Amino acid sequence: MLKRLLILVITSLCLFGVSTAIATQTKPRARDLGVPFDGTPGQFNAITDVKGVEVGYSTLISGAGKLNVGVGPVRTGVTAIIPRGKDSAFTPVFGGWYSQNGNGEMTGTTWLEEGGFLEGPVMITNTHSVGVVRDAVIAWRVKQGKPDATGYWWSLPVVAETYDGELNDVNGFHVKPEHVFAALESAKSGAIAEGNVGGGTGMICYGFKGGTGTASRKLADSAGGYTIGVLVQANHGGKQQLLIAGVPVGRELSENQKVSSLHWRENEDVGSIIIVVATDAPLLPHQLKRLTRRATMGLARTGATSGNGSGDIFIAFSTANPDAAKADGIAQLQMLPNERMNPLFVATVQATEEAIVNALVAAETMTGVNDTKITALPHDQLKQVLQKYGRLSGTTKK
Repeated sequence: MLKRLLILVITSLCLFGVSTAIATQTKPRARDLGVPFDGTPGQFNAITDVKGVEVGYSTLISGAGKLNVGVGPVRTGVTAIIPRGKDSAFTPVFGGWYSQNGNGEMTGTTWLEEGGFLEGPVMITNTHSVGVVRDAVIAWRVKQGKPDATGYWWSLPVVAETYDGELNDVNGFHVKPEHVFAALESAKSGAIAEGNVGGGTGMICYGFKGGTGTASRKLADSAGGYTIGVLVQANHGGKQQLLIAGVPVGRELSENQKVSSLHWRENEDVGSIIIVVATDAPLLPHQLKRLTRRATMGLARTGATSGNGSGDIFIAFSTANPDAAKADGIAQLQMLPNERMNPLFVATVQATEEAIVNALVAAETMTGVNDTKITALPHDQLKQVLQKYGRLSGTTKK
């Protein structure tokens, strides 16, 4: 009885857009299933391993059956990544961005490119909710009474998107300002939820249920001891492309795991992915742009080719140099030499790959508009395929 009550409480919280750690404590992650990865993760194997970074979600799930625009079914949400945490949400950090394929949107990037600073949170939602999320971030800033570093009341928020219209009433505009505020206010450090949460709620990845995933890498002391954290909103790829630990998992499972959607082209690289890279290494904007380009290699290790219809857009920021954006005087900066960036490149590739696989492993089967059903990656079959190829941790190929 107590167990049933706990499940009901957790479900109710998720339906009302509240994300809690208790909802994910029993979920396995990719490493728990025996998926082998290179590199050493941080304490939580999450973007929040970078000190100061906080993540919050607002998850909207309601309705079932036939699509009724403006009513539902609703399978969507908002994700907030705050580089220096809520108390310093609009203290700028050095940032850089990169578009691997631009069939998507990330607002605020022209000023990021020009000025080199990310001046607020990174928000991720569905394609048709970018505008309301952008405006709500500005309203949240005004409510907090925080102008920019020069005293002006203006903002160019960074808001990214992927399309969830296969499962969600995307033209119903269900994301409201209060959901954006909830994502920002709920942001926290430590372990964070993955899978069908936040902006990733209604997403599809390699033909399976996708969504939000995260991972991190801790560099050796000899390489500076820095941390790289990655968070992805994964909504990309064709099923037969999927590689996990170098194994053609998608091809192995494609015969007995069909996508129910009539519109999702099962074996083509469609959809989009947003990748957010955080680090505490003292990097300047041009170096952070270099870091974002390495995210493409982690994406490729999972099989993606960034097709014409894919919006693959990446952003990176550094929490170092806290006084870099001061309006007066001379800023005293630290910068890691380019010759010492190789370990950061490797860590970004590794963490990006694992974050995508974590999104797949955490996601759960979901039925959305018009009873479209997207099946989760089957854990038992994944382990069987990895064992077949001798890639399941602790086993050898027979």
